[in-house]
Amino acid sequence: MKKYEVMYIINANVEEAKRAALIESLGKIITDQGGKISKTSEWGMRDFAYRIDDMTKGYYVVVAFEGDDACVNEFDRLMRINANVVRHMITRDEAPVQEAKK
Repeated sequence: MKKYEVMYIINANVEEAKRAALIESLGKIITDQGGKISKTSEWGMRDFAYRIDDMTKGYYVVVAFEGDDACVNEFDRLMRINANVVRHMITRDEAPVQEAKK
């Protein structure tokens, strides 16, 4: 399995209890697809650099996980159709390149 990191922004209007349930359900998508979550960091409410759909702030969450291509594709698909997720970005966590020994 490959290592990934996803940052997503939850709509600021989502209540705290619903937001916690949403974060849990989004993590469950990864684990249901055979992935493994190593860390979830909630950055909290932050202002946007520019307006997104007439919103000026959102709740930021960063999740580090391991998964295969099918897991990542399904997670991406479900994030795109979730109305409470304003934006998301998945990046692959590349291992640092080691220099060749001489």
